[in-house]
Amino acid sequence: MKQVTRFKVQGSSGKAKGEGYRAKKVGSLHLSPFVFRQQGFTLLELLVVLGIIAMLAGIVGPQVMKHMGESKTKAAKVQIEDLAAALDMYKLDLGKYPTTEQGLKALIESPDGAKRWNGPYLRKSKMPLDPWQQEYRYVSPGVHEKFDLSTLGADDKEGGEGEDQDIVSWE
Repeated sequence: MKQVTRFKVQGSSGKAKGEGYRAKKVGSLHLSPFVFRQQGFTLLELLVVLGIIAMLAGIVGPQVMKHMGESKTKAAKVQIEDLAAALDMYKLDLGKYPTTEQGLKALIESPDGAKRWNGPYLRKSKMPLDPWQQEYRYVSPGVHEKFDLSTLGADDKEGGEGEDQDIVSWE
């Protein structure tokens, strides 16, 4: 609530010339005649705002985390597709996929005895890890296809749902 102070300005005859506003001096401060305002927020106002922010964080936070898990799963699927494409390019050059022992490292460095190796088949000189910072699993010849490429998800265990699900090249 604003508090307003008005002063009358009087002339020499003592009659009021009209209402005006004049600054008031309090101690060594020179204050505006309009206001003696409180500056800042009350404790109650701050607590209400913090309560609203906490409620929003409680509602929005889990949704954001859910989408982060989904995006890591999608990123793993895309990386597996990219690695599968690189393995196909390797096969075009050498006539066969790298063995399980050679692993995905054969996409970056020429394996022993590979005369027609035309790599590296990946852009980076380091083998990419899955979004959960674990190595992709590669088996050739595979159980499901000519090669099996997979990651075990966030829990690093077989099976699971959501972010813990296994992501495989044959599905």
